Amino acid sequence: MKLRRILSDGTKQTLTVPNHRELDRGTLLAIHRQALRYLRAEELAPHFFSN
Repeated sequence: MKLRRILSDGTKQTLTVPNHRELDRGTLLAIHRQALRYLRAEELAPHFFSN
C-alpha cells in the first residue's frame, strides 16, 4: 500500500507499507527509514518505539 501526501508547494511524499497482518522486524525498520526522509526522528519515535 502506498501512502502519499502532497505538500502545499506541490511536492509529493510517498511511503510504501506492506498490507500484512504482521510485519517482520526488518520490514518495520525499513518503513521507519523511509519515513525518516519526511519526518524528524523525534516525531516518529513514539509510533515505532516504546519505553
